[in-house]
Amino acid sequence: MGTVVVPSSAGISPENHENGAIGRPPKELDAGELFVLKSRGSWLHCGYHLTTAIVAPALLSLPFAFTLLGWVGGVLCLSAAGLVTFYSYNLLSLVLEHHAQLGKRQLRFRDMAHDILGPGWGRYFVGPLQLGICYGAVIACTLLGGQSLKFIYLVARPNGSMQLYQFVVIFGGFTLVMAQMPSFHSLRHINLVSLVLCLSYCACTTAGAIYIGNSKNAPPKDYSIQRDGASRMFGVFNAISIIATTYGNGIIPEIQATIAPPIKGKMFKGLLVCYAVVFSTFFSVAISGYWAFGNQSQSSVLSNFMVGDKVLVPKWFLVMTNVFTLVQVSAVSLVYLQPTNVVIERQFANPKKDQFSIRNVVPRLIFRSLSVAVATTLAAMLPFFGDIMALFGAFGCIPLDFILPMVFYNVTFKPSKRTLIFWGNSLIAIVSTVLSLIGAVASVRQMVLDAKTYRLFANIQ
Repeated sequence: MGTVVVPSSAGISPENHENGAIGRPPKELDAGELFVLKSRGSWLHCGYHLTTAIVAPALLSLPFAFTLLGWVGGVLCLSAAGLVTFYSYNLLSLVLEHHAQLGKRQLRFRDMAHDILGPGWGRYFVGPLQLGICYGAVIACTLLGGQSLKFIYLVARPNGSMQLYQFVVIFGGFTLVMAQMPSFHSLRHINLVSLVLCLSYCACTTAGAIYIGNSKNAPPKDYSIQRDGASRMFGVFNAISIIATTYGNGIIPEIQATIAPPIKGKMFKGLLVCYAVVFSTFFSVAISGYWAFGNQSQSSVLSNFMVGDKVLVPKWFLVMTNVFTLVQVSAVSLVYLQPTNVVIERQFANPKKDQFSIRNVVPRLIFRSLSVAVATTLAAMLPFFGDIMALFGAFGCIPLDFILPMVFYNVTFKPSKRTLIFWGNSLIAIVSTVLSLIGAVASVRQMVLDAKTYRLFANIQ
């Protein structure tokens, strides 16, 4: 569906009057926009949503990415990706503000593609791509939540017999209940708690890595890159995909849609809140984890806190860190469910009825529960989904977060070809396209190498 002008009750007309913009005649909102993407939040709420979407437990894989890049390459790539994504998300915000001032506030990523690049781009490329990436993130979060639960269980009962898929189902049941939160804006308090939790488990992870690195049980510190030739080259691109996916968001327009008008400048403040947390957590975990474990860093640095059945930090400390991670990943899954919820409401809810009428509550309960049940089933069936998500990241996160914002800005504002901003945006888009393609190849290669370990409902440690 194309972009619409929200009536004053949804908060757009006042902004148009303030900015002296003349909007198009108002069009009726669909139920997804009306019920899920309510424009009632502040810039601080926006900061909470952004932080939850970006600062997720996937950042615990950053020390592993450093093993493929080394100290210099790791720090440079982590810094460059942070600067580029901050710039990119700010460009998206400026484009959204520009269209809002023209009376065409865009509430979804597909609306931006529809208005800027044409209807086909929104319907057949950006819309499905964003939905696939976000739903894939829900599956990955469900799997990660199950793994965190199992980890806590094994610390308490090392010889316990429960299987991974059982913990995935338990976590999925919790997500199913929380998925009934009516709108994106209603998650603001949950996402504030999420912000505190991500700071907490990152502080615990950093402290734990430093403790182990200075203890008598410290592993030998070897920072050499163990791969050679083509394997080393593919490892570099795989690491870049990991870092890009860790910074990935993919729902910037939907987050900005939750801001009450006037929206000008609010998203930038939210980004400042978010990236203050991003840089303090990403760099502390990546550097401390790689310093402590070197090229032995595992895909989640918390796995390095145990060697066999031996815990290298106090058990209570490890359990506490995993509890923080577990609760925060549940908030992340709720954030990435929102694009799916928009589609569900658009298809099955009646915007002319009250949001909490029986007519709308019953299909919402049924189809949201069904979407979580499907995600939980896939997470339990495919415990190797992380490899698949790496491919999704190369094909989805890089285009949505590194390429399209540059294209949208250049097409919308048409900067002169003599300006630095035009060529800077074009260069970022071209380099990101190349990295996306090579990263996809590297991800497929890794899937082929790991294929012999794939088994449905496998009880992965």
